[in-house]
Amino acid sequence: MAKNKYYVFWIAIILVLVFALQTFVANFTSLFVLNESSWTEPWRFITSIFLHGSAKHLISNLFALLFFGFILEKTIGSHKFIGVFFLTGILANLIATNFYLSSLGASGAIMGIIGTLTILRPTITVYSFGMIMPMFLASIIWVVVDAIGIFIPSNIGHIAHLSGVLFGVIIGLVLRREYKINQKRHKVNVPEHLIRRWETLYMNH
Repeated sequence: MAKNKYYVFWIAIILVLVFALQTFVANFTSLFVLNESSWTEPWRFITSIFLHGSAKHLISNLFALLFFGFILEKTIGSHKFIGVFFLTGILANLIATNFYLSSLGASGAIMGIIGTLTILRPTITVYSFGMIMPMFLASIIWVVVDAIGIFIPSNIGHIAHLSGVLFGVIIGLVLRREYKINQKRHKVNVPEHLIRRWETLYMNH
C-alpha cells in the first residue's frame, strides 16, 4: 500500500484559506481567476482551481474532495494523487477557457479524482441520488447530469466538469496497469445526510 501523507486534507485547508482571502481582500479573486488573460498569465490555470464563487460552491467541493479524494489517495498514494488533482484541474481549465469568459473552482480537479477513482475502484458502494449504488453507476449519472446541464443556462461549468472526468478516466486507465486493485465490493461508510448535502449543493451551486 502506497504511503498516505493526507494531501487531500491540506488541499481542503488551502481552499478554505484562499476563500477567506477572497472574502476579505479586495480584488483578490480578479488577480487569479481563469479568464481571457490566462494565456498571457498562465498561473491562472492553477490559481483558479483554488478560488470559489460562494460559500455554497466551496462547501460542495470540500465534501466531494474529502469523500472521494481520501479514497483515491489511499489507493494510489499521495504523490500520484496530487498529480491527478493538478493535472486534471489544469487540463479542465484549458478546455474551460475556450467556452467561458471566466471560470473558477476545484470542480474540474475533483471530477478528475472521481473519474480516476471510477476506473480503479468501480465497485465500491456509495450513497447517491437517494440509493446505494456502485461508484461507476453514480459517476455515469453525474456525467449525464452535467451533459444535460450544458444546454441549460446556469453559472455551473459543466464543460469543465466533463473535461475533468474525461481526463480522470484516461489517467485511471493508465494507472490501472500499475496497480492491482481489489475489485471486491466495499462500502464507504459516509453518513447519508452528508452525501445528500453534497448532492444538493453540487446540483445548485
